[in-house]
Amino acid sequence: MEEPRAHLARIESLGARVVTEVACGDMVWRAWGDGPPLVLLHGASGSWTHWIRNVLSLATHRRVLAADMPGYGDSDAPAEPHTADALADLVAAGVERMVPAPAPLDLAGFSFGAIIGGLVAARLGARVRRFVLLGPGGLGLEPAPVRPLLRLKAGMSEEAVRHVHRQNLLTLMLARPASADELAVTLQIDNVTRSRFRSGTIPASDSLRRALPRVHARLAGIWGGHDAFTGHHVAESQQVLAGFDLDFEARVIGPAGHWVNYEAADQVNALLTEWLARPAR
Repeated sequence: MEEPRAHLARIESLGARVVTEVACGDMVWRAWGDGPPLVLLHGASGSWTHWIRNVLSLATHRRVLAADMPGYGDSDAPAEPHTADALADLVAAGVERMVPAPAPLDLAGFSFGAIIGGLVAARLGARVRRFVLLGPGGLGLEPAPVRPLLRLKAGMSEEAVRHVHRQNLLTLMLARPASADELAVTLQIDNVTRSRFRSGTIPASDSLRRALPRVHARLAGIWGGHDAFTGHHVAESQQVLAGFDLDFEARVIGPAGHWVNYEAADQVNALLTEWLARPAR
């Protein structure tokens, strides 16, 4: 297997780094491919690398635009207080610069990015053709029980630090031990270290649910069958989303956890390719 940082550098080198100016400063994007634009939004404590196993596959038919949302990755952090609406304003402004009006676009959001994606789609209106949500929160449903995590301690060796992150990935993000590979651990360490936006209670709120009446896009959803955050109310989540789109489509990928776009990348890429190729409303 390719060394993690070499793999990351190779994926980045196949695309372009683009910086857009928003109210809080620079918002950094990675772009690959040509064709209809597809915007990807990552999860909390993440960056564009939440989509590292998806971008090249999707870019065979699309111009893929993967954001570091403000307060994450290489992007500048917004002023406090940190709210879903304030972040969505910044992300929507970034999208407008990457895909100037009136051009249409598609949108996919993972976890926290699905919440912010819904608020962005509401702001962009009919420009967003399709919106795919992966493991979304923000629907006002009962939160999952808190799972205990390992803690980092001063003086830990690099090996011990990686062990903590690997075990925490398996507790919250991934279902199979083999999925918590060296790349996943490296990305998790980088993303957690650089995360400055405090998502707080946003994932357990109804922020997405309240935005959905203003979303014009066709909706679809993907969940891992062992999702530690939303797996206990997948059926309820699907019912809520179907209430806003009678043609709502959903898939549950059995062997995957919350980070389904990493752990079941081939299946997710196939579903996104299929769904996004269909006509809009």
